Amino acid sequence: MLLPIPDVLTADQVRYVRERLEGAGDAWVDGRATAGYQGAPVKRNQQIAEHSPLARELGDVIVGAIECNPLFISAALPNQVYPPLFNRYGSGMTFGSHVDGAVRVLPNGVKLRTDVSATLFLCDPDEYDGGELVIEDTYGVQQVKLPAGHMVVYPATSLHQVTPVTRGTRLASFFWVQSLVRSDTQRALLFDMDTAIQRLNATGADDAARRSLVGCYHNLLRLWSET
Repeated sequence: MLLPIPDVLTADQVRYVRERLEGAGDAWVDGRATAGYQGAPVKRNQQIAEHSPLARELGDVIVGAIECNPLFISAALPNQVYPPLFNRYGSGMTFGSHVDGAVRVLPNGVKLRTDVSATLFLCDPDEYDGGELVIEDTYGVQQVKLPAGHMVVYPATSLHQVTPVTRGTRLASFFWVQSLVRSDTQRALLFDMDTAIQRLNATGADDAARRSLVGCYHNLLRLWSET
């Protein structure tokens, strides 16, 4: 399931994060430092050093925002979130077609399975040319280029790339989620059911039917979830 999530960060939060990133100086390193053997040959960008105080500070801003975002919670069903990272693409920079690594190691040594990938855009589309996030899913090839503060989530199993930037600078945050529900198909079904429940709640539909549907949702989540 590929899902855009609007307004994850407020305009003030975007402004603050960008100011901190644009003044980061030597905290920017070669993005290949965190790429696996598959990604390193096709990765040409810069990244804030993963364990730097700046990455942790700005990552906390994003984690705080997604924890309060009901659309993200409903879609990703997060169990663990990898601390957000930050990248920069200048003119000529790109990240060729690849699939994200299946497992990441958290700073405390715990391993995290990457079920869901997330990209949070920090620049508006008119600030740079190129730099589209291109994702191949069951519906074909999807090009994603969202306003600053908006995010897209998609299965980490997807083949994807960032096209070359030809003008300006593309700033973004990216991270992975280990979901309570490993299967993307099952997560999509639960998301559709949760969306239907919210619509029924908003319209004041039959109370007994809503309770039954909520029960089905939680029983499916109980059946499919891994904790």
